[in-house]
Amino acid sequence: MTVTLPRRGTMVRESWLVVVARNSVAIAAAAIFVAPFLFVVLMSFMTSDQALTSNLWPTTWHPGNFVDIFTKMPMFDYLVNTMTYALLATGFMLLSSIPAAYALAKLKWRGSTAVFVVVICMMMLPPQVVTVPLYLMWSNAGLTGTLWPLILPMLVGDAFSIFLLRQFLMTIPGTVLDAARIDGCSEWQVLLRVVVPMAKPGIAATAIFQFFYAWNDYYGPLLYTSEDQANWTLSIALSQFKTLHHVEWNLVMAATLLVMAPVVIVFFFAQKAFVQGVTLTGVKG
Repeated sequence: MTVTLPRRGTMVRESWLVVVARNSVAIAAAAIFVAPFLFVVLMSFMTSDQALTSNLWPTTWHPGNFVDIFTKMPMFDYLVNTMTYALLATGFMLLSSIPAAYALAKLKWRGSTAVFVVVICMMMLPPQVVTVPLYLMWSNAGLTGTLWPLILPMLVGDAFSIFLLRQFLMTIPGTVLDAARIDGCSEWQVLLRVVVPMAKPGIAATAIFQFFYAWNDYYGPLLYTSEDQANWTLSIALSQFKTLHHVEWNLVMAATLLVMAPVVIVFFFAQKAFVQGVTLTGVKG
């Protein structure tokens, strides 16, 4: 009996087609997510005449667009404002939310369940509901026109951050904390020396969520700093840039890429901790 073996090239082609067919959904999803980003990158290097035309590939490359956005508007000052807002809000949130989450997750005290329900209710409350009373409060304090009305509230915690940290701290074994208490540690020592090191993935994920929210926040800075251009963030500057240069879409896309770049870089270096914190993987021995 004679057995005919398929040619090697045919086997490679078939295996390649099988791989593509098996991952077709993932490939299509990746293309859908990458296409808008690629569109922004390509248009940021175009001329104003070529932008939004049928030519999707730049005929000539103009990296000078990234220099022009700094000459058209004080983008560096807006970048500093945005970084200040994001870093201070994230730091203040961690200082207040970590102890609150620890108290809700690992301490037994009367009313803890009711307080946790209040935290969940605060997560469901739209921010627009309390906009008017909060604005009047900060206006009477003389802080409107600055970013402090967005930063200082983080000193009393954030509902979503407390909830996320509490859920992660619930995965830490109570026996580890009891052992630390038997060794003579106070609750603050247990929190700082035991809980915080074991909860680094959850803390990192919460910090990244807050940093991204502050970096992309448009409603808050528009509400409090719209009257003072010196305190604008990148999100407001980008919207104003579109208004001032509505024809020069190449400059708009270059500015958009500038706003996106720090967020992409932060997520690239912190993605491992972010995934661990979000999935609540528990404690590794």
